[in-house]
Amino acid sequence: MFAAFRRRYLDLLASIYIYNEHRGYTSIDRVLEAVRAREPDNHQLIADIERHRADERKHYVMFKRWFELKGVMPLHVDRTCGHIDRFVEIIFRTTIDNLDTKRVIAEDAQFEKLCRVISLTEQRGFKQVEILLKHPLVRDDKVMMKIFQVIHKDEPSHWAPYDGWLRANGKREPRWWERAIDTFIHSELLFLKLPVLFLNPWVKRRVDWADAHDPAETLASPIPAAA
Repeated sequence: MFAAFRRRYLDLLASIYIYNEHRGYTSIDRVLEAVRAREPDNHQLIADIERHRADERKHYVMFKRWFELKGVMPLHVDRTCGHIDRFVEIIFRTTIDNLDTKRVIAEDAQFEKLCRVISLTEQRGFKQVEILLKHPLVRDDKVMMKIFQVIHKDEPSHWAPYDGWLRANGKREPRWWERAIDTFIHSELLFLKLPVLFLNPWVKRRVDWADAHDPAETLASPIPAAA
């Protein structure tokens, strides 16, 4: 019974992470579009965000390999399990897919809000990975431990470019209510959505990979799965 519990927990955990990693790098493509249009000469900012995007893609590939080694597809989770999805929906009152990129490019206030949302999301991700690295169910899976060790190493550089832009342009830090929204989204997933999904035997698996329709690209090499 414990073995089945552990398999289900790791299966669901990896399914939520692979969704968020894919959502992360595809959303960053929109951010890069905005930054290149707003500040085409800010080469350092563009390079830092490109690195963030590459890391998110690398993490996605590592989780994809984890599922391939298990011989199963991820469970089908949607944007209700996406931290950045929920944050954007609450702050901008629209989905990521419907976010007005032209308005984000044109209006400082919109880009400023987006930078704070991304920064808080990445910082939350770092805190969660630190918890998972100590989790006994995760520690028993050597491949997953490798994945989270890589994420833990990469994560601090992910919020730095957005915080740097806010400071360089005299913008404010997140306020208590923005941090409260971040905490609410995390708690909602941890204490409501994850248990419901865990106990729901009818959750189906994906029939294709999330990146099946991504534009062709050169992938960053993931860590060796058996290392």
